[in-house]
Amino acid sequence: MNIFNKVASAALGLAVLFSGAASAKDKVKLTDITGREVEVAVPVEHVILGEGRQMYFVAALDTEAPFSRVVGWRDDFKKADLDGYNAYLEKFPEMEKLPTFGGMKDGTFDIEQAVALKPDVIIMNIDAKTATEEAGYIEKLGKVGIPLVYVDFREKPMLHTEPSMRLIGQLFGKEARAEEFIAFRAAEIAKVTDVLAKVADLKRPNVFMERAGGYSDDCCMSFGNENFGQMVALAGGTNMASDFIPGTFGTVNPEQIIASNPDQVVITGANWELYVPGGAWVGVGPGADAAKSAEKLAKLMERPAFTGIKAVKDGNVHAIWHQFYNNPYQFVAIQQIAKWLHPDLFKDLDPDQTFRTLHERFLPVDYRPGYWVSLNAGN
Repeated sequence: MNIFNKVASAALGLAVLFSGAASAKDKVKLTDITGREVEVAVPVEHVILGEGRQMYFVAALDTEAPFSRVVGWRDDFKKADLDGYNAYLEKFPEMEKLPTFGGMKDGTFDIEQAVALKPDVIIMNIDAKTATEEAGYIEKLGKVGIPLVYVDFREKPMLHTEPSMRLIGQLFGKEARAEEFIAFRAAEIAKVTDVLAKVADLKRPNVFMERAGGYSDDCCMSFGNENFGQMVALAGGTNMASDFIPGTFGTVNPEQIIASNPDQVVITGANWELYVPGGAWVGVGPGADAAKSAEKLAKLMERPAFTGIKAVKDGNVHAIWHQFYNNPYQFVAIQQIAKWLHPDLFKDLDPDQTFRTLHERFLPVDYRPGYWVSLNAGN
């Protein structure tokens, strides 16, 4: 039975409730990342996060009390980033009591539950847009006074991160804090791009980025011109998979990797023990064991797609935290990739310190190294 039919009778009463609550705030029209104009009473006090990993940006704005506005969230944070989740759990044990949701894309989002939590807004990632529209969620939520806004840190992160952070800053009444973060991020990216811009004949290494290597037995998921693919370009490399993947995400055949013979290989990973127990994935992330990560990374290079290629022969094989692909901290990944690709140009650049500074200035949890590893001891 359609879940919306079950809540139809309560809609009018809730609409009255919401209109009364909103009158005490400033109702403003905001433009979300898709260009939709949305009316929201700000600053919002009760928020549903359409993805648990949205805590990455919430924490950068509501640093002292990152869960103070959150009344519910999707159940992906713990599964997708177990080490990161546990770091927050240690400091904020109350987060485990938050109601959790399934995803809109897989049809398990419970709108009855959402309505009962009386949020001022639902923040949704842009990749859920098609499923949200097909299910009519926006209109049906609108009938009970719940606006929905889209942000994006995954599909086109280098284009959408700044406007997404500004939008969230407006929602939270933290505009100045959002601008402070944006300025910090831009300055850290410039530490790479400004240096590269001064090199007349920059030699760009050919890089293969494998997305979630070892997560399954299949090979090899990767990135097109967006996300980590664009991070590689900004770091002074050529993203090998751009020739084969027209969009943000796709798959490259093992034969294409062998034929392209990349100079460098970078694999994304995280602690996915709750997704794939005992899997071959590389568990880089906060506090990860570098020796164990390197051991698992080396094992992945024994797959047919990688045996004999230049990157493996030269030891230019690396793993990096997968979640850089879905949060506003991408500048740290750009710096680290730049050091791998151009060690002479960036010998004084310290991405580890950059990430530590980010934590000290913007995040409520302490920094724990372990977000990347390399088979080349010099890197």
